Amino acid sequence: MSTDATIGRIFGLYPHKRASRSSSGAVAVEFAIIGPMLILLLLGIMVYGGYFLMAHSVQQLANDAARAALGGLSDSERQQLASNCLASELHTYGFLNPKLVQLAYADQSQVMTVNIAYDASGSPLWALNGVIPMPSSSIVRSASVQVGGF
Repeated sequence: MSTDATIGRIFGLYPHKRASRSSSGAVAVEFAIIGPMLILLLLGIMVYGGYFLMAHSVQQLANDAARAALGGLSDSERQQLASNCLASELHTYGFLNPKLVQLAYADQSQVMTVNIAYDASGSPLWALNGVIPMPSSSIVRSASVQVGGF
């Protein structure tokens, strides 16, 4: 036996030779412990990614509706422009149900605010509500714009 092999065995430099003989079911046991946590982590990433996508989309709809409403000369015309913008852009977000979107418009002292609320409780993401802690299913976003007087 060479000196290198003896030193390697004494200091444990070749652990793969010992581990291959004694790990008959260790990998299966380790996966049984780690596997469910890994699956929950991946589901959480998918669910929260979908939630952030919906929340960002609702915010973009509010921003676009507020920008479109700026062209109106009166409150009623601004509200109509915001509503028309929402109706025309909502189909581009195919994952949002148009029946669950609500628009609210407010104009106070030269500041116009467009609020959009979306009820996401019917989304497939909320099917995992008991397994993964979920945020509120009601997504409310707003956009405010100063009207004149810059």
